[in-house]
Amino acid sequence: MKKLILIFTFCVGFSLHAQQMPKGFVFLSEIDPTIKSELRYLTSNNFIGKTIEGYHENCVIVTKETADALHKVQIELSKKGLSLKIYDAYRPQQAVDHFVKWARVLSDTLKKQEYYPEVPKSELFKRGYIASKSGHTRGSTVDLTIIDLKTGKELDMGSPYDFFGIESHPFHKNISENQKENRLFLRKIMLENNFRPYENEWWHFTLRNEPFPSTYFNFPIKG
Repeated sequence: MKKLILIFTFCVGFSLHAQQMPKGFVFLSEIDPTIKSELRYLTSNNFIGKTIEGYHENCVIVTKETADALHKVQIELSKKGLSLKIYDAYRPQQAVDHFVKWARVLSDTLKKQEYYPEVPKSELFKRGYIASKSGHTRGSTVDLTIIDLKTGKELDMGSPYDFFGIESHPFHKNISENQKENRLFLRKIMLENNFRPYENEWWHFTLRNEPFPSTYFNFPIKG
């Protein structure tokens, strides 16, 4: 009996330890508390329509190098009365697995009109909108936009965050000049601070020379 208790205690302890934030990761608020956030996958305001597995608390987690780079971006933006706003950063593998499971249930189209009106759900894998691995899980990829600090409103980027369609491509032509300028401004300031853009999503950037280029983490998002 004692042996069983010891084994159980060890297993629970190991499980809890495995879920702790690994060395090299930080809470972004500890590096720069002025950066705004709206973790969409913590809420129902996302393309699935419910909280995503692995998201437990409203805290942005990234690698230390990514946090330092975002802090530099924020300093530049604050001089213009602007701020970064984070939609997603580190994303546990269990969340990616949740996306994959959802994509296979073709009847679940709760948010289709809002997020993928022109894309058949059966083609989300084929077109690359859903995948079994994500750079977010390595801790150095962020989804973000810019807000005006006076109004608290996001700059108009011409398409919503996480919209599945060509409208989200950074250089999509069928948007207004102001929307194009806003996208280019975001892209330029991120490039200048060592981030690499993704060519299909105006909001998606990955730190160059990321510290964990081939490691996919699965610890939950909690404080």
